[in-house]
Amino acid sequence: MLPELFFVYFAFAIILLSILVVTRKNPVHSVLWMLLLFFHIASLYLFLNAEFMALIQMIVYAGGILVLFLFAILLVNIKEEIRITRFIGAWPTGLTFAIGIFIVIFVSIKSFVLGQQGTYTIDFIKKESHTKALGKLLYTDFLYPFEIASLILLVAIIGAIILAKRRIKS
Repeated sequence: MLPELFFVYFAFAIILLSILVVTRKNPVHSVLWMLLLFFHIASLYLFLNAEFMALIQMIVYAGGILVLFLFAILLVNIKEEIRITRFIGAWPTGLTFAIGIFIVIFVSIKSFVLGQQGTYTIDFIKKESHTKALGKLLYTDFLYPFEIASLILLVAIIGAIILAKRRIKS
């Protein structure tokens, strides 16, 4: 009974904090809610005995990405951005994208619940450890998606550098 209560708490808190991150008008408050969200996600990983994922969650997301968001927010003139009304009236497009995302999530959850179970058993993971099993799976079965994700991130970094160089020259 107690494990189910912990899971329900984490699930409810993650959903609530996600909504708070998106709905806050002040971006700094949004980042602070996101920090609390990352702590809850890491705690959920710990609850699921995935210590490596919890550690990566804290180091990469709470430590790195959040600091990057804070620096980006501090570099933007927030008062001018709040004053500009360029996104008012774009709610039909946003609603269309939101419905599309919910459909994709629903289909993914439906295929996950009804789909085939994985080949790694609990005994295998206990024998090998979470990190070793994750590494084997990532660098064997999911090598190409991993490489594609790294190329997408590389393109994003190069694009950010090019955009930053244009601003400096202007």
